[in-house]
Amino acid sequence: MASPLILELNGLCAGYGEIQVLWGIDLAARRGEITALIGSNGAGKTTLMRALSGLIPTTGGHYFSEGRDLTGDAAAEILGHGIVHVPEGRRLFGAMGVEDNLLMGAYLRKVGRAELKRDLESVYATFPKLRERRHQAAGTLSGGEQQMCAIGRGLMSVPRLIMIDELSLGLSPLLVEQLVAALKALNAAGMSILLVEQDVTIALDLCHQAFVMDMGRIVRAGSGRELLADPIVRDAYLGVLQE
Repeated sequence: MASPLILELNGLCAGYGEIQVLWGIDLAARRGEITALIGSNGAGKTTLMRALSGLIPTTGGHYFSEGRDLTGDAAAEILGHGIVHVPEGRRLFGAMGVEDNLLMGAYLRKVGRAELKRDLESVYATFPKLRERRHQAAGTLSGGEQQMCAIGRGLMSVPRLIMIDELSLGLSPLLVEQLVAALKALNAAGMSILLVEQDVTIALDLCHQAFVMDMGRIVRAGSGRELLADPIVRDAYLGVLQE
């Protein structure tokens, strides 16, 4: 039987060269849930996302997904296991069309055209604007449309877990509302989501459970409702945060 934990981190450490950023991260995220990661500027949230996607090496501790030890695995191996990272800033191929960007998300998959077409249709059903813009250069999209494209590209890998770094950064409230609705629909269909979000209210309203990071450590954890009601969290973090 598969582990109910999509992520299990035991004492995970990571950083950049000699600069250690993450100090013994313990975190457990359940399969089929939305898990939020909040914290102030420089808390280490983006560094943790990069470590989990294999973009920077871990230097201590262990990293499991559904019982499989991913500690030390390369980025392509982690992606092949079904963990996809939608980075802050979207990182699209600006000169390429929207559909070509989406197809890049499936580059590791060895499937036929019919299956790829089916998955594209699923992404277009989630984000109808992308269908309208499918031949448009991704770099000419609005910020919200670029975020839709970045998430859609991640979905094309058919992930077990999608990690989204800064969902709402720089976007209008209406577009954020649309993206939140899309994440709720994806989660209702069974998708596991790890979300770093600058707007703490959005993150805690959306998630099943959340972890608060400070100076590279997890300092608090609980359900979104519990942390919204926590006076320390409210005093320290309620508002717009950026990393």
